[in-house]
Amino acid sequence: MKYLISSRVLFFWCWVLMVPVMGACEQKENAQKRTQEEEQTIAVLGALPQYVTDPPDNPNTPPKVELGRLLFYDPILSGNKDVACATCHQPEFNYAEFLETSIGVNGVGSGSKRHFLSPNDIPFVKRNSQSILNTAFNGIRNGEDYDPTVAPMFWDNRAKGLEEQALLPIKTFEEMRGHSFTEETILEEVVKRLRTIPEYRTRFAEAFAGERDPVHAQNLGKALAAYERTLIAANSRFDQYMRGDHDALSTSEQEGLQLFLKTGCARCHSGPMFSDFKLHTLGIPDSPNHKESDDGINHDYAFRTPTLRNLRYTAPYMHSGRIATLERVLEFYEDVSGGEISNPHVKASQMDPLAVRMNVSFQDISRIVEFLNTLNDDSFDKTVPERVPSGLPVKGNVN
Repeated sequence: MKYLISSRVLFFWCWVLMVPVMGACEQKENAQKRTQEEEQTIAVLGALPQYVTDPPDNPNTPPKVELGRLLFYDPILSGNKDVACATCHQPEFNYAEFLETSIGVNGVGSGSKRHFLSPNDIPFVKRNSQSILNTAFNGIRNGEDYDPTVAPMFWDNRAKGLEEQALLPIKTFEEMRGHSFTEETILEEVVKRLRTIPEYRTRFAEAFAGERDPVHAQNLGKALAAYERTLIAANSRFDQYMRGDHDALSTSEQEGLQLFLKTGCARCHSGPMFSDFKLHTLGIPDSPNHKESDDGINHDYAFRTPTLRNLRYTAPYMHSGRIATLERVLEFYEDVSGGEISNPHVKASQMDPLAVRMNVSFQDISRIVEFLNTLNDDSFDKTVPERVPSGLPVKGNVN
C-alpha cells in the first residue's frame, strides 16, 4: 500500500513539473509554425510578362503609339501651355524625376534644378512623381488573369486603367491645369486646341481610323495610354533568373534575395511587379513642401505599395519623397519594426501589422540592396521627339 501511494505521489509531481516544460515546447512549436507560415518563398515573386495586354477597346497600333508619344511631350495639354506629361516623367529618370514632390504649373528647369517662377501661388504637386515605366503591368498577380481596364493607378489607387489615369493630371490644378481653366472645362479647351492643329487632326484620323470625329478627350486618353504601354523594362537580371538562367544572379545577390524573403519584404512587395497594389499605413513622414499633412484618400495615412523595379533611377522614395536612398528605406523599416513612428500624426494602432512584424537587421541591408539592384533594366525606350506638332518647346518649360 505504501508503495502504491508513493507511485501516485511521484506521478503527480512529475506531471506538475512537466506541464511548464510541455507548455514551453508547445509555445515554441507554435511560434515556429507561425514563422514557417509567414515566411515567403520565391514563388510569391515572378518574372514580368514579355508582352503587354491591351484593353479590348484600345489595341496598340504604331500610329496610335506615335500620336501618344507626341502628346506626352507636348505642353499643349496644359492650361498655360508650359507643362507636358514629360515635364515630371522624364526618360533619364525612369519616367519619374529626381524631386521629393514635383513642380508642375509655373515651374521652370529640369530635375533638381527645377523651381517656381516668381511671383508664384501654385503649390507643389501633392506627391512624389511615380514612374510610368511598367505601368502596363500595374495590378498583375501570379496565377491570375490580367485585366488592364482595372489596373490600379496613383499612390492612392484612385484611378483604374491607364486610359483614365492619363487624363487626370491634365485636370489637376497644380500639375497641368493652372488658374486659367476649371477642372470641368480644361479637357474641352485642350481638345479645341488639338483640333486647330492640322498634324494632330491627321494623326488622330490615322490612329482612330473609321471615326468621323476622332479628336476628343476619350481618344486623347487612349493615345497617351497606348504610348505608355510601350514603356516597359521586362528583362532585368532577376527576370532572367526567374526564367531559368541561374547564373544571372551572383551568390551574394541570391543571398540578398533570400534575406528579402526572410525579413518579410515580400509580404507586400510580391508578384512580378513586387507590389500587392494595396494601401498600407507605414507612418512615412510628410514632405515639408506642403503645409498640410497628407493623410491619403481614406484619411488613414495609407498609401499603395510601390513597385521595386528600376529603383536605381527613381529616388527619392515613398509617396512624400522623404527618403533619399534604398539603404535608408530599409533602415526606416527596421525602425518601424522596433516601434518607431516617423509621422507624428499616425497612431500606433493605425500602423500596418505587416510592416511592424518585419525583421530587417542593419547587417542584412547591403545584401538586400544588392538584390534590389538586380531588378533594374535600362533597356527601355527613351526616345524623345525632336519637335511636337504644336510648335511649343518639347517637354514644356524645362530650360
